[in-house]
Order: sequence, then C-alpha cells, then structure tokens
Amino acid sequence: MSLLKIKEFDPNYRESFEGKDIKGMDVYANANEKIGTVSDILVDEQGHFRYFVVDLGLWIFGKKVLLPVGRSRVDHTADRIYTVGMTKQQAENLPEFHEHKEIDYNYEEQVRGVYRSEGFLEDSGSVDTATSRGMGTAIAPPPPIPDHQKNKNVYDYQQEPALYELNDENHQTFKLYQERLIANKVREKTGEVIVGKHTETETARVSVPIEKERVVIERVTPPDAGEAVPLGSDTFNSGEVAHLEVYEENADIHKEVFLREEVKVNKVVDHETVEGEEVLRREELDVNTEEHPNVEGPVRK
Repeated sequence: MSLLKIKEFDPNYRESFEGKDIKGMDVYANANEKIGTVSDILVDEQGHFRYFVVDLGLWIFGKKVLLPVGRSRVDHTADRIYTVGMTKQQAENLPEFHEHKEIDYNYEEQVRGVYRSEGFLEDSGSVDTATSRGMGTAIAPPPPIPDHQKNKNVYDYQQEPALYELNDENHQTFKLYQERLIANKVREKTGEVIVGKHTETETARVSVPIEKERVVIERVTPPDAGEAVPLGSDTFNSGEVAHLEVYEENADIHKEVFLREEVKVNKVVDHETVEGEEVLRREELDVNTEEHPNVEGPVRK
C-alpha cells in the first residue's frame, strides 16, 4: 500500500481539524525535552494516519525520521506530540527520511525494526509525560510478526496496532456537541402559467348607401304649340343636340387590421414570513471532583 503526504491526499485537510495544522507541532521525548517538529504526515490510500515525519533538528541536525502514530502521544491542549520511549541513540538508528525518495516495503521494515527492538520497547515505559499530562500508561509491546506475514504483498498496518493505531487512552480528547437551527429556503416549482393567442371569427354586416345617376327624357306640349314662329327662327338641325355624363357609386367593402390593445405579462413576488421551532440539544461537561479534590476543573481556553 502506497503512502501519501497528507496534502497530496487532501489539499483541504485543515478543515478536518477545525482549521488547525498538525504540521509544525513540537515533538518532545519527555515533558521537558524538545527534540524537533512535525514536518509532514504520511497517510495511506484510505487517509489513515501512518507516520509523523519528525525533523530532529534539536537532536540530530538535518535528519528527518518517521514516527509511527501508535508510538506517539498527542497533547492537543499544549499542541505537542510526545514520542513513546525514544532516545537519541534510537533516533540515530532510524533510517533517514528523504522527501523525494520512494517509501517502499523494505524502508518501512527498517523503520519498524527499530520500533520493534527490545531496547526500544523497554524504554517505552520510562516516558514521564503520562503522569504530568494525564496521557495514560505506556503502550504494550506488539506480538512478534510471523515471517510469512512480513511480505510487502500481504502486509496490513492493522496487524501491528501498537505502531499504527492511535490509542484512545493516550489521546483523550472529548468533544462537546450542540445543535443549532438552520433556516434555509428551497425554491420549488408550484405551477406554471402559459399565455397564448388564438383567433376567433365572426360575420360582420355593414350597409353603404350608394348613388346612381340616370337620364330622364320627358316630352311635353308647350302652351304655344301650333302657333307659327317668326320667319328665320326655325332651326332644323340633325345630329347631337345634348350630351350628359351619367355616374353611379359602387360599394367598396374590405377588411383592415388595427391594434386593439396590448397585454403585458409580468411576475410579482409576494413576501411572507414562515416561522418554525425545534428543540435544540447541547452537551455540557460534568466533572465530579468531590473524591479527588486535587483535580482542577475544566478551564475554557
């Protein structure tokens, strides 16, 4: 199983630790002896912590080594990490960690070999931070690893919990939770309005008065009919004697389109307030110090 730096696995890993960064925390061999700092964290493909990369600048200048998480004690209050039973001599025996060198099975076995050594396990019980910080007792030595399991194809970190599991006894962190009411709005479609047009027909009737001209020829007998007319006043002509133009009107009925009205379609938002209530729970810390008067109560920081 390949190992990754924590930022390679999750660029936003700080969000999982409430904005805090384990990288940069001081590393102590005991309550008063600082040996270096955490320069990085190695995780497996599932994101489980496997090693702290410790820069031993105060012990061995320029050397970085791997500290299995099971061989550490994390003090969140003081932002410190304590090693379990590490001496300067044992730190010198650890293979050096190089940033760009591949971490293979053989390299890890060299690291595990130092932490499995009898001398290292004997020194594990001498750490004095358990008493001063309430960190618990030393971790018991792991059982021997059968040879058939020491194979890079079958190795499982879970088979050595003393090296790779964070011991709850040594990492006592209590979280108090509280509920809060979250009010959000969800936009949901409740319906739709479709505005369209259609054409209706009707039969319209209109009356248009028109005029037509006609010629009326009337022949009448004048009062002096039969009397002789003076000589020379008679006119006997042939041809056209009158010319009249006759007109009439025709009805011109047709259709034309005109604008009758405009229809504007808009949306308006009606506002209202919706109230809701829920019962919220909150955890509080109960500390009984009656039987142990020298135990200080919780101090909020």
